[in-house]
Amino acid sequence: MNMSSRWIEQILHPSVPEGRLHETLEQSRQGLQVPVFWLLGKTQSGKTSIIQALTGSSRAEVGEGFRPCTLRSVIFEFPSAETAFVRFLDTRGLGEAGYDPTEDIAWCCGQAHLLMVVIKAMDHQLDAVLSAIRQIRDTRPEWPLLVVQTCLHEGYPGKTTEHIQPYPYSDDRHASLCPPDLLRSLRVQREQFKGLNARFVAIDFTQEGDGYSPAYYGFDALWTAIEAELPLGLQQMLLQNAEQVGQLNDVYVRHARPYVIGYALSAGALAITPVPTLGLPLVIAAQGQMFRSIASIYGLPLTRRSVYEVFSAVGIGGLSIGFGARELAKLVPGWGAVVSGLSTAAITYALGMTLCFYYAKTRQGAAFTPAMLKAVYKEHLQQGRELLKQRFK
Repeated sequence: MNMSSRWIEQILHPSVPEGRLHETLEQSRQGLQVPVFWLLGKTQSGKTSIIQALTGSSRAEVGEGFRPCTLRSVIFEFPSAETAFVRFLDTRGLGEAGYDPTEDIAWCCGQAHLLMVVIKAMDHQLDAVLSAIRQIRDTRPEWPLLVVQTCLHEGYPGKTTEHIQPYPYSDDRHASLCPPDLLRSLRVQREQFKGLNARFVAIDFTQEGDGYSPAYYGFDALWTAIEAELPLGLQQMLLQNAEQVGQLNDVYVRHARPYVIGYALSAGALAITPVPTLGLPLVIAAQGQMFRSIASIYGLPLTRRSVYEVFSAVGIGGLSIGFGARELAKLVPGWGAVVSGLSTAAITYALGMTLCFYYAKTRQGAAFTPAMLKAVYKEHLQQGRELLKQRFK
């Protein structure tokens, strides 16, 4: 059996037991430190809307995706528990009678990387929230703290008032454009956080039927604030636009792409295993899991022919040489393993996006050639390097 056939066989029928792969993936993701956003605030302050906007998930998907982790806290792993490259913690019930958040806060303090305090722009009953933040600051004074002021429209003069364009809340020079009562409320709230070393951003995330445009007002400002506090390149991983998708113009890729990123990061983490060749069977098994996930999303079978057409167009020889060189790079202490991880992640990402292209064309009944598959692979190999390099620094 030649190299091409062996690789395809392992994609279709992994030699690594599923239990071992799952366990190793968990260990490798811990090494990459999946970033955790801790959303702290009152019920109905807009935390779910923020998760929905950042991930592109529907409100129902976010709601159903939460799982309990403490008495009053829940966690949402995106895109799934197995492929998560970002997690969201939500501590519920701040300010509710009879709820002492001390135990939940202690647990969450050991998990999170960015604390996002979510408050309604016109809410001034913040004692419970401020008390929790001071409690957190006592143990984690160095933590990045982002205060997100939401529901701006509740401070507009009337229901027919439209969002101010361009967005004026990042620059005091444009303060005169803002509704006076709203602006005063935002400033009073910010004064209450004095001494807590917080960054502030004002947003208004609404539903389509609410009548405000855009629905995610202040979205870019939120991402700017997040990236300033936690520069991990997550924005490009989570955002979906024409430049990133390239030729993959179909509705399925929006659902598939986060899984491709998750598996690419997992494969890269597996490749960081210091001993050359030790991680390769695990990497191929992770790629096999990714291929099956993509097939499931597109509702099409993963067959020997589909895998063969993708791999033959990409060039199995080039892949084997590439993986071999990256395994040898691990012989360089520290730096070599990181290079190997990033390269493996980029290859895995490109393979996944090429399979998406293959299935998209198959579903559309459109003709495509090996040259087209190769071009898609090359385009996304470069995109994968740029997209994931921050996580492997």
